Amino acid sequence: MSEFVITAGERPIREVNKEIRAALADGKEVVVRDTRSRHNLGVGLPAGAKIRLEGNVGYYCGGLNNGAFIDIENNAGWGVGEAMASGEVTVGGYAGMSAGASMLGGLIHVKGDAGPRCGVAMKGGDIIVEGKIGYLSGFMAHSGRIIALGGADDACADSLWGGEVWVGGAIGSLGVDTKIVEPKPEEVVSIEQLLASRGINDYSRDWKKIVSAERLWHFESRDASAWLMI
Repeated sequence: MSEFVITAGERPIREVNKEIRAALADGKEVVVRDTRSRHNLGVGLPAGAKIRLEGNVGYYCGGLNNGAFIDIENNAGWGVGEAMASGEVTVGGYAGMSAGASMLGGLIHVKGDAGPRCGVAMKGGDIIVEGKIGYLSGFMAHSGRIIALGGADDACADSLWGGEVWVGGAIGSLGVDTKIVEPKPEEVVSIEQLLASRGINDYSRDWKKIVSAERLWHFESRDASAWLMI
């Protein structure tokens, strides 16, 4: 497959994204250079597309991904992979707030830290963060897995509805209506296999699996104080 180079620079993002889509439609792999932390790059890309963004990107990069493989060389702003349905997004550096917000499926792999509210309201898929996740990560997630190898900040998994948050380091504090449970051996194997598929094999892990405590699943007046803490 041939490679097609696009320069973002100061060009209108609509124009850049239009050129990206045209190149992908012609069966080319796309490299975007001079990204300058521009916002909304590579949004809504189709299944099978391959794109590499050289440099830093701004907010909502790779949002609404529908099966593309997106490789971000350095850091990403907030909302990377937001509402993606499938595909993969790799962030070579750090990710800002709300990585993978409302995602339905696919995989986001952050090689550095991720900011607050990582995986907020996620509905499926996996988020791997090799570093630490910020406060309120997993907030009101309904499904999927967040896997943080470097630890988690305060209010981890606050108001978690479903899904799981796996932490391999220290946790600042748990959020409202969450609990740590002992993972099943087969669940640990699944996590380890996923990490190995991404070339992550050199960590010594004492996994802490966080799930919903299910108090907030049904409102009761005696739990009003817990609802007010959300």
